[in-house]
Amino acid sequence: MSDSNSKLHNALALVGFIVITFCAPLLRVGSMPGAWYAALQKPSWNPPAWLFGPARTLLYTLMAVAAWLVWKRVGFSRPIALYFAQLALNAAWTPIFFGAHQLGWALIEIVVIWIAILLTLLSFRRAGTTAGWLLVPYLAWVSFASFLNFTLWRLNPA
Repeated sequence: MSDSNSKLHNALALVGFIVITFCAPLLRVGSMPGAWYAALQKPSWNPPAWLFGPARTLLYTLMAVAAWLVWKRVGFSRPIALYFAQLALNAAWTPIFFGAHQLGWALIEIVVIWIAILLTLLSFRRAGTTAGWLLVPYLAWVSFASFLNFTLWRLNPA
């Protein structure tokens, strides 16, 4: 493959990882916060609604770049399979929490997401330290979101 074809291939792969990563939130259509969420008891440290969009944009971009870096190094292998698994779990949380209003089940699911992210991060780190580091903010965000989910579950018993 020529150098220009290789660069195009890599650029298209990066775009592909970005598109696939940002498609996960599209599965959330119909399960967005609404009157139900507004009526929940929330802790004083609950983030403002405007923060979630920019935070997700940054996190999903970092995630996609990390996956692309790993793909460039090891191709479609176990680390990328783990990446797609955690991405699917990520997409499932919102319909459980916001769509079904199941705070307890969402808490269980987000713990599974956290474990999947940690396994992905460790796998990415073995493939390239930069890729692993790029997932640290995502793991931190999901750690915070897990604690928030737990707190909301405790404040709002069914």
